[in-house]
Amino acid sequence: MFSNFDSEILVAARLLLGGAFVFAGLRNIQNAAFVTQLMTTRGVPQARLVLWLGTVLQIIAGVLVIAGISTAAAALCLVLFLVVATPMFHNFWDHQGPERASRINGFVGNVALTGGFLALIAQSL
Repeated sequence: MFSNFDSEILVAARLLLGGAFVFAGLRNIQNAAFVTQLMTTRGVPQARLVLWLGTVLQIIAGVLVIAGISTAAAALCLVLFLVVATPMFHNFWDHQGPERASRINGFVGNVALTGGFLALIAQSL
């Protein structure tokens, strides 16, 4: 039914998945002091350096996914990023009430993003 739209759907998928990480990276730059403090309280050594490395990874890999350049490698980098960042920022097991629900939502959202990137990797191979 949608066979004529395969490439358009793929472009939309790359734009949405990669764009989410470009946006998140830019937001991390804007909120660097807050995110660094949060990472420090979570026990991340050299939190400021790790934040900047992660932010650069998010933006560059996100742009590569959007552009369709080295898509599988860029998507794999973002999967690895999600594996590290998700338990750090969406630690629902340490919270109760509305904060727990919010963290669970973020955790599930990142699991879904991981699934999208895995599908993109499979399509790219």
